[in-house]
Amino acid sequence: MKDLLQLAGIPRSTYYYWVETFNRPDKDAELKTLIEEIYHEHRGRYGYRRIKMELENKGHKVNHKKVQRLMKELGLKSIIRIKKYRSYKGTVGKKAPNILDRDFHAKKPNEKWVTDITEFKLFGEKLYLSPILDLFNGEIITYSIGSRPTYSLVSEMLEKSFERITGEDQLILHSDQGWHYQMKQYRYTLRERGIKQSMSRKGNCYDNAVIENFFGIMKSEFLYLNYFESVDHFKQELEEYMNYYNNKRIKAKLKGKSPIQYRILTQAA
Repeated sequence: MKDLLQLAGIPRSTYYYWVETFNRPDKDAELKTLIEEIYHEHRGRYGYRRIKMELENKGHKVNHKKVQRLMKELGLKSIIRIKKYRSYKGTVGKKAPNILDRDFHAKKPNEKWVTDITEFKLFGEKLYLSPILDLFNGEIITYSIGSRPTYSLVSEMLEKSFERITGEDQLILHSDQGWHYQMKQYRYTLRERGIKQSMSRKGNCYDNAVIENFFGIMKSEFLYLNYFESVDHFKQELEEYMNYYNNKRIKAKLKGKSPIQYRILTQAA
């Protein structure tokens, strides 16, 4: 052994240190098991930051760098994201001013909502998703899905969202300049409900960055992670994901809570 160590250029003290280390039980074994459980429970959607927060929710205080290191040792990585559908067709109706002006902070629910449309390609056909997101907590208020990006896709979503509004709410609903949102029917419906309409400036995707970000997360965490047997199966799984996103998926900006958990806690406070 002495000759081998000398040949390898390894000091005896280093050799005996590693021998002792290999014989010791892994002090992080329990933590690694918890990290793996959280990672697989969320189907690989969580990176080290959210896994750290989930560990804290379970009563385990641990440094984020340690979680990152252990995930690397375990070969666990979160997933990456991709692009969206564009509904801009020039001026087809009336455009609204950019009231939101990239102020994505809301002090309470139903103060600022954002909406947009994204596209899926499945089984040789296209599907279009139209959700509304509350900037207060990132909650998906409601959504509609259809095989064509018609105005009814947006009107159906709007009708369902009105169930969440109270007479005390002073709401801004922000979108891009997609043709649906320029339509007379859309503008009239918002005005009748006392909702202020806001639109992004042309060619400024950052003006509606929050809903764009949601689409990226949803596609990477849901669309690209699952196998779908049919369009109906896709819609069923999408409903489950939306429920997961609102009720279970935690966020750093919400202090480690899911959107609905955060809304309930703040309203109770």
